[in-house]
Order: sequence, then C-alpha cells, then structure tokens
Amino acid sequence: MTADAHADLSPTTANLEKRLVERLNPAAMEVIDESYQHAGHVGANDSGFGTHFRVRITSPLFTGKSRVACHRLVYDALQDFIDEGLHALAIETEYPAK
Repeated sequence: MTADAHADLSPTTANLEKRLVERLNPAAMEVIDESYQHAGHVGANDSGFGTHFRVRITSPLFTGKSRVACHRLVYDALQDFIDEGLHALAIETEYPAK
C-alpha cells in the first residue's frame, strides 16, 4: 500500500465523509469526530482525534431496510477505517423523506 493510499484510510472526518458519499449516496450526512471526549478511554489515542466518530446519515439505500441493516451498510462502508484504528462509531440513520 502506498503512503497516499494509507493516508486515505486515516480515520478523519473528511475521509469518512468521502467514503460514505461514494458508497451510500447520502441525501443528508453529518460526520462528527468525538475523539477528544474519550481521552484516556480504551481505544483512544494521544492525538485526540480519529478514534471515536458519530455519523448521522440519510440515504436512499436505507429505504425498506431495518435499522440493523442500515447500520450494517454504514459499517461495511467504513470497515477499512475500523481496521486502521477507528475504535467507536455511533450511527444515526434515517430514511429519506418521501
């Protein structure tokens, strides 16, 4: 893996947003890095970012799916970031307005 490819997998707000746009085509989305709130917790790093995120997302891909299935789509889209150190992910999903 090149350094640039590895940098693209760094768990940052911008990288997570980019991946979610690519995979889930959201109608609305907010990605919040809450890592600073978890300093000293298991999985947190000394930098204060990149380990704990909250994702609020509305996607047409969620239509007709259970909440668990919607969350699975988000987890699957972000699995590479989890593998790279994203420790905690709070997910809030919504169906698009009709």
